Amino acid sequence: MKITERLHLYIQLTRLHRPIGILLLLWPTLWALWIASHGHPAWWVLVIFTLGTVLMRSAGCAVNDYADRHIDKHVKRTQDRPLTSGKVTERETLWLAVVLALLAFALILPLNPLTWLLAFPAVFLAASYPFTKRFFAIPQAYLGIAFGFGIPMAFAATQGTVPPVAWVLLLANVFWAIAYDTEYAMVDRDDDIHLGIHSSALLFGKYDVLAVMACYATALTLLALVGLMAGLGLFYFLGLIAAEGIAVYHYKLICTRQRELCFKAFLHNNWFGAAVFAGIVADYLVRTGLN
Repeated sequence: MKITERLHLYIQLTRLHRPIGILLLLWPTLWALWIASHGHPAWWVLVIFTLGTVLMRSAGCAVNDYADRHIDKHVKRTQDRPLTSGKVTERETLWLAVVLALLAFALILPLNPLTWLLAFPAVFLAASYPFTKRFFAIPQAYLGIAFGFGIPMAFAATQGTVPPVAWVLLLANVFWAIAYDTEYAMVDRDDDIHLGIHSSALLFGKYDVLAVMACYATALTLLALVGLMAGLGLFYFLGLIAAEGIAVYHYKLICTRQRELCFKAFLHNNWFGAAVFAGIVADYLVRTGLN
């Protein structure tokens, strides 16, 4: 097989052709970097965390396909994935995940020891998440912690400590992740029932839409608390209002529980994260201008 064909398979395996996962992982990290640095993150720290996000998400996708290799073949949406279809070997998949994780760890070597220390639970969370669907009733909560662990790492890299506001921000991300990943799970509900996989969509049952909206509301409430703790002002809260409007739009998409619309709502969460980030950036820019 040609090198270009092999690289194409690796891109599919790591989902680099579908950047939504990178964005959902990146937005909370950017929130944290801007708040921790009071709106002025060092450019090199920003580059490190952006590249690290891409690498760790890619490694996580490879681990996910390895964990689901016997399940994906029974799901029409996933049966053509490189590992499931036999185009990439199990050993090759694991080696790719290890190399990507090592590259991500190498990126943070210029940072302080606390950031190095936090990298170990971050890697454990990313590697273990795919297996939680076998026994944990709500793996989406575990995903929220895994996807949000860049938050304490960003504070550690910037401030040399992880203050309470970082953990509140992480908790907000957990509830946001439950919301958007439940929307995703609503797409695969029938397959998950057949295969015996746990998901929040199955746990919430007929209250799935209500649960999603409750999680959005909780996430926004916690984000408002973050704003108060960080001393953020009007423009930050305008960003939260915009995010609230996006969440309401998602309700209109998922209320009928149509698979295509639920998946559209999941993808649209990129704009929820972007709205919060825009509020943070605008607030610090206005503050800098006033000063």
